Amino acid sequence: MRVLRTYLELNDPAGFRPAFGDFPDLVVTLEQGAPVELYRSLYRGVGENWQWVDRRDWTDDEIRAHLSRPEISLFVARQAGRLAGFYELRRVPEDSSIELAYFGLLPNETGKGLGKHLLSMAVREAFSLGARRVWVHTCSLDHPASLPNYVARGFVPFRWEEYAFP
Repeated sequence: MRVLRTYLELNDPAGFRPAFGDFPDLVVTLEQGAPVELYRSLYRGVGENWQWVDRRDWTDDEIRAHLSRPEISLFVARQAGRLAGFYELRRVPEDSSIELAYFGLLPNETGKGLGKHLLSMAVREAFSLGARRVWVHTCSLDHPASLPNYVARGFVPFRWEEYAFP
């Protein structure tokens, strides 16, 4: 199967078009020292339907090492106390950018406008951390609303790749 990966960027906070919704029971927290089980549950739960395989088989030690890297920030969304989704920001000091490395909702949380809201929170957080540029990549295996959501928030495509997926 051929997969198209699209890289998108937002180079100026003025171009950011947030779409915050009304989610009074939503709490998003920065999870420093997150338990391995939490990370694994989020990664697999969000990515299961979208062929996320890069980290699916990481060991506990690999997850701990990744989450302990100073450039990684994990934010977890809970709706009424239940896990709803997450985003992971990766600071890239070489160019003062922040990559939205992973972003997604658990299957039972899609279709409610929460994706727009959570993406808006992620972009706001990235710029508040001093990013001059926020970037992300998505692919044709991801949720069909992913690419339109990024574009609607002001992201602009800057690179494409095609690759084979088994």
